[in-house]
Amino acid sequence: MLLKRIFPHPLVSLALVIVWLMLVNKVTLGNLILGTVIGIIVPVLTAPYWPNRPKIRRPLKVIEYGLVVLWDIVVANVVVASIILFKRNENIRSRWVCVPLDLTSPEAITVLAGTITMTPGTVSAVLAADGSNILVHCLHTDDPEGTRDEIKHRYERRLKEIFP
Repeated sequence: MLLKRIFPHPLVSLALVIVWLMLVNKVTLGNLILGTVIGIIVPVLTAPYWPNRPKIRRPLKVIEYGLVVLWDIVVANVVVASIILFKRNENIRSRWVCVPLDLTSPEAITVLAGTITMTPGTVSAVLAADGSNILVHCLHTDDPEGTRDEIKHRYERRLKEIFP
């Protein structure tokens, strides 16, 4: 019980330590200690605002999802760079794409919106009040339906396996 009070959200604590070390860009004992203190204090202070922990149905799928997202970020960086460097402004076809959601978990929808925004060339702009659609802006696409289908296939399908 004491361990649960110190680490109410252990994965958040671990993520905060890792993010802190990445932000300071130097792994030293002092930075590790400060990151650990942040990783303990922030979840303890915010625990009352998290009455229900998000359930993860298949934890190993989280690793797969993370690798897919990392790969997509690398590829999208190259694609966006080539658009910026080699396409003329009049040939860039920015589009708004409405993606209907099958996800119902607020945590899954948040992860999807964050994933879309982290991937260069796309930004999740608006979530419908009832959570049924998300509006995505694409820097360049000739096929908005294909972009919608790709988001649903690459991200939403995996998130449905992770979150109940």
